[in-house]
Amino acid sequence: MKRFKTFFKYFAVALAVIIALTYAFGYDYLFKGIATTYLRGEKSATIDDGKLFPKHEILATAPKPWQKDSLYNKNPLPKTLIEDLEKSETASFLIIKNGKLLHEEYWDGFNQNSRTNSFSMAKTVTVMLLGTAMDDGKIKNINQKFSDFFDDFYSDKFGKNLTLKNLASMEAGLDWDEHYSNPFLPAAKAYYGNSLYDAVFRINFSSNPGTKYEYQSGANQLLGFAIRKSVNMPLSEYLSQKIWIPLGMEQNAFWSTDDFEMEKTFCCIHSDARDFAKLGQLMLNDGKFENQQILNPDFVREMTTPTKNSGGVYGLGIWINNDAKYKHYFFWGFLGQYIIIVPEKQLVIVRTGSFKNQPKDSKGRPAQVEFLVNQIVENLGI
Repeated sequence: MKRFKTFFKYFAVALAVIIALTYAFGYDYLFKGIATTYLRGEKSATIDDGKLFPKHEILATAPKPWQKDSLYNKNPLPKTLIEDLEKSETASFLIIKNGKLLHEEYWDGFNQNSRTNSFSMAKTVTVMLLGTAMDDGKIKNINQKFSDFFDDFYSDKFGKNLTLKNLASMEAGLDWDEHYSNPFLPAAKAYYGNSLYDAVFRINFSSNPGTKYEYQSGANQLLGFAIRKSVNMPLSEYLSQKIWIPLGMEQNAFWSTDDFEMEKTFCCIHSDARDFAKLGQLMLNDGKFENQQILNPDFVREMTTPTKNSGGVYGLGIWINNDAKYKHYFFWGFLGQYIIIVPEKQLVIVRTGSFKNQPKDSKGRPAQVEFLVNQIVENLGI
């Protein structure tokens, strides 16, 4: 009994020291990470973990449901495609052809009303908001310096050169390691931490902005801070006004925030597959919905033009595959969240789900995206 008491005493002291050191070195977010993953039987973030974080609502006040194609759900998907979707733990799969809903299917208890995590597809939406803020005159132009919004960057050797375009094109030059499996790296701190400001504003630079491409969630979050300051309102409210309501989204969505009510712009818009598809249709239509020009068509073209430094895979907030048989570009989020646009076929594809360990092509893009495009075009006669 005495040995047990001694062991318990030393264990309690050791635990207290570990907790104290965790807070002292800024790793206290790990406790939230453990509570929202391992204690729920998960190993990482999930598509339905939005309820575990603070959030702002994105209002949809004038729903306009998709018009269904005359062949809606009449032609079954090819067996090879179904097998791939099921194997990759797909939650939803939608096909929009010529602006009409052609196919819609759900798995594992998800349905058309299920709101799931966009993960990094939110980065593309954030860049869309950059475009609307420029159209509104809130931001001068895409080459405006970040230091115009946060003057602390004036005194930084590299930070003084940082532009909004650098942030949108993933050419920020931050000292940021974009790995999701390591809980000690900045992406985990941004996702689970209580302050996005602490997570991204304390990051140093490793190179001069605009000189090389490197995908970094911190870059998009800095962009989100600049847009938030320029429009002087929560980004969820701005998104509702500029995109969600004009597009006639069918449901309210929500955007996860930190404890200080700043949206996690690098991730975490929770919406349903039908409304995600409308974002793709907006891009396909060069920023136009019905008779309203929501995004500047020149800005849409700039978004979807690959940058030289990216080696042809990235534009402004969006992934591009012009190497494919059927050229396409796409929103891409963790665990295989996709909104895929195939212009030559007037096609939008949405896939959400929990695809772990996604295979990549030779340029780092998810191989499943091109597979889905090929399967749909070649087997459904599109």
